Amino acid sequence: MGSLTFQFEEKDKPSLTVEIFPGESILDVALDNEVPLNHNCGGVCGCSTCHVYIEQGEDLLPEMSEREEDYVDRARNPRYNSRLACQCKLSEEGDLVVTIPDQSGIIGH
Repeated sequence: MGSLTFQFEEKDKPSLTVEIFPGESILDVALDNEVPLNHNCGGVCGCSTCHVYIEQGEDLLPEMSEREEDYVDRARNPRYNSRLACQCKLSEEGDLVVTIPDQSGIIGH
């Protein structure tokens, strides 16, 4: 088991730390804990709406696939630490910190 801390670009949202287990994706943990994170394709690496910034623990995640990289390039404001939450499954116990970009301009769920 590890911890996953969600930080938000929106300043009025406080950070939230929850448990994460190996094999769980950041998107699944967000949804299980009612953290607002869009996921228009349903978590199958078919869009870029679950885009997040990995602030800590990148070494606990699998390497980015070419397909994920293509979609990250289409995300709003991609950075060197951008990933898709649906593709980030914890590979071993440890602690992650992610920042969720402002979701207000994204249409979907």
